[in-house]
Order: sequence, then structure tokens, then C-alpha cells
Amino acid sequence: MIRDHHNLLKKITGVFFSLVLSFAVVLPAWGAKVLAVRVWPAQDYTRITLEHDGEIKTSHFTLNNPDRLVVEIEGIDLNPALKELVAKIQTDDPYVKQARVGQTKPNVVRIVFDLREAVKPQVFTLKPVDKYQHRLVLDLYPTAPVDPIAALIRSSEANNKTRKQPAPVVEEKTESAPKAVASKPEKNTDKIQLNRMVTVVLDPGHGGEDPGAIGHRGSREKDVVLSIARRLKTRIEQEPNMRVVMTRNGDYFVPLHVRVEKARQAQADLFISIHADAFIEPRANGSSVFVLSEKGASSTTAKWLAKKENDADLIGGVNIKNHNRQLASVLLDLSTTAQIKDSLKLGSAVLNEIGGINRLHKSHVEQAGFAVLKAPDIPSILVETAFISNPEEEAKLNDGGHQEKIADAIMNGVRKYFAKNPPKTRNKMM
Repeated sequence: MIRDHHNLLKKITGVFFSLVLSFAVVLPAWGAKVLAVRVWPAQDYTRITLEHDGEIKTSHFTLNNPDRLVVEIEGIDLNPALKELVAKIQTDDPYVKQARVGQTKPNVVRIVFDLREAVKPQVFTLKPVDKYQHRLVLDLYPTAPVDPIAALIRSSEANNKTRKQPAPVVEEKTESAPKAVASKPEKNTDKIQLNRMVTVVLDPGHGGEDPGAIGHRGSREKDVVLSIARRLKTRIEQEPNMRVVMTRNGDYFVPLHVRVEKARQAQADLFISIHADAFIEPRANGSSVFVLSEKGASSTTAKWLAKKENDADLIGGVNIKNHNRQLASVLLDLSTTAQIKDSLKLGSAVLNEIGGINRLHKSHVEQAGFAVLKAPDIPSILVETAFISNPEEEAKLNDGGHQEKIADAIMNGVRKYFAKNPPKTRNKMM
């Protein structure tokens, strides 16, 4: 009798577990959830980022007549955050007309991008870093990359037509700030004798997915330095025989090695990277100018800042599979003593001028291993305009008048550098 009851219990238990397994197969597994969608249109490329909280699988393909990009994502369901993608496509996006999203089956979503032209898509994922969780990144590049030399020529021609009446830079003043008490830089009387066209590359740090340092009032480094770079661009283009290339002229991410590549492709005579960093203590203040170091950082602060800036690629999001490690190695090997020597001359001229409008963090040019300064044969400096983490300096950085003074100071430093170091005719490395 006991044996019969035992056999019956085994049968009932077996049926129960069979039912459980059946339901486990039928019920959909819990997938990832899309947390946010961001779109970064630019002339260089358009980036679409889907931030999510779990593992997903993706596949994609392109269609023509008309041009489309189709992306299928397995492991998510359509939710309100993902639906926002449709409204976030801007009318002036150079590459995307519109987007459509739909649930094709449980845990599978399809996104169709209607394109303005054929593109070379790069689709990759990023692991959680800093404030971001998992990210799926869609980079849509034109099939024919933008030619920086052709763009530079067009820009120079347009600038020559309007040189007599240059358009002022109009920036919205985000918040009031006290007037700078520092003395105004004296009028620069150095005459620049340029016997050829000189190209200056301006590099506003960070951008797009990478906001840079954040001030106590919410100011973002990427916005402040872009505004300053645009003001400086206007001043440089007013000079005879000088023209400007911007590594970015909008809110989008540019990898560090691409910034260097742009300078080399444009056959730059100078490279000026503009930043407004933060430090662990809000009391840190003052402006700094850095050049490359082959032997290590000149101070603990310089080492800390270089590491922080070099980590920008992790936050901004670089496609590791397409990262040209060989190029990075070549740039490091070709960074010469002569380049660093010229950079120190440029850095000293700029630092002296900035000292007339702001406190200096150090009275001399510092050195560290900043990746963005590793362009061979191009004098390159990184200007930390101020510490955005310092409340007083954050207020100044958001003041349009103070941004003008920073642009004037850097411009005066460039003039003084060229007055003593006229550019020579030389073969550029492409």
C-alpha cells in the first residue's frame, strides 16, 4: 500500500514539473529595456544611441531605391523610450530622413531608417561606463567621406567674400556672471608676416555622448569650449592668410585619433585643443596650457588631467573593431622633439596672454601624455581655459564677455608665436 502511494506521488510530481517546464517555454523571457534614445546629427556622420539595461543581439542590412537601413534587435520589446526615436530625427539631419520602429515578434524590434543618401553603417555595442549603462551605437557614415581640404577651400572662399563685414558670433548667454577683475590684455602690436596660407586647427574637447566635465550649476564642458572655439575661429579668419579647421563644429563625438587625423589631413600649422576641466576639489582654479611629454607628466595634476582626457573615448564611445591601432602607434613614434619644442614656444605665448585675463594654475607650460597632442610635425597645445568645477570660474566660463577675452588672449598668443616663428614651407605628412 505504501509502495502504491509512493509511485502515485512520483507520477504527480513528474506531471507538475512537466507543466512548469511547458509554461517556461511558452512564457517570453524577461529581456532588456531601452532606457533612452539619443541622436547626434553632424556633417561627418550621424550617431544614434540606444541605452539599455541588459544583453541584446542585433543584425542589420541596407536597401536601396530608396536608401534605407534596417536594424533588428533581439532581446527587447517596444516601449515608450524607444518610440521617442521617431520624434528625435531632426529635419536638418544630413543622412536620416525619418525612422520607423515596430515589434515584429515577442522580444524582437525592427527599426527602419529612411536615408537621404547611401551610408556605410557601423553598428556596435558599448559596455557600461561612467553614467551610462549598456549602449547600442549606430554610426551612419557617408559612402564618400567628407574631404577636409575641399571643405577648407570652400570655407576660405566664403570667408574672403565676407571678410570686410564679418558676422559676429551670437551665443545665448546661459547665466549671468560677475565681470572679470583681471587686467585686460594689452593691445598686440606684433606684425605677422605670412608668406603663405596658414591653417590652424581648433579642437573643442568632448561632444555628443561625452559632455566632458560638469559644473556645479550644470554647465557642460562640451558646450562652453565649443562657444569659445567659434569665437576664436572668427578672429583667426579675420587675419590675412589664415584659415581654420574645426575638429567639430556641433554637438557630436569625435574620437581622439580622428581629431589628430583631421589636423594631418588639413596640413595644419597649429593645433589648439580647448578644454574647461574639473578637479576633485572645487577650490582648484586657474588656466593652464599643456604640450606633449615624451618622458611623463610634469606634475601630478597634469598626469591626472591627461588620463581623464584620454578616457574620453571610453565615454564618447569608440568602435574598437575599427580603431586604427597601427595609426595610433605611428603617431606616437613620430612625435618628435622638434614638435614638442615648437609646441612649448606656442604654449608659452598663449599662457602669457591668458595670464592677463585669468589666474594661472601654473606659471609655466606643463607637459603630459595627452593623446590628442600626438600629431607629428604640428605644434600642438591643449588650453585648459579654467576649472568648470570651481563655482566662480564656472560663472565666468558662461559669460559671453569673458569668452571673448579668452578668444582674444589665445589669438594674441598665436600672433606673438608667428611673429617670432614664421611658418616655413615644408612637406607635410599626410
